[in-house]
Amino acid sequence: MPSTELTRSYEILAAPAAVLAHLAEPESYIGLSPLLVDVRDIRREDGVTHYVAVERFRFLGLIQHDNVIRVSLRTENAQLPDAAAVSGEVISPGGVRMDYRFAITSHGDAGSLVVDTLRLHTPLGLLRYAASQAGSVQANRGRVLAQRLNGEDVES
Repeated sequence: MPSTELTRSYEILAAPAAVLAHLAEPESYIGLSPLLVDVRDIRREDGVTHYVAVERFRFLGLIQHDNVIRVSLRTENAQLPDAAAVSGEVISPGGVRMDYRFAITSHGDAGSLVVDTLRLHTPLGLLRYAASQAGSVQANRGRVLAQRLNGEDVES
């Protein structure tokens, strides 16, 4: 199964605890990914949050496809107030799998550095498309997260 890893870092003017609290909630991911339009069936058990998310794709501007994915989310906050992490897995129809991790560390006087890492695994022929979609989402995520946690309006 072909795979790749994508990593981006961004600074947020919020403490690691605030970043962790935001990324620990499934509903927060609506808008952090422009593809994500719904989160439902949230279950919390043994330190893991499981939920179903809906990604909406448009092909050629005409055809709409809702991709229902299963997501798990874990928080690691043993090092607060200086560091924390959110990680998990995404299982998508068609054999696409993604492991993700947001490593959050203190940065500057009142900010955080977030290292956003995605590991994609796809069937043959899908890696380039999946990586371009994931990379596009990842490129915007830092800006949207910073705007949210700084209390600014987020452009759609």
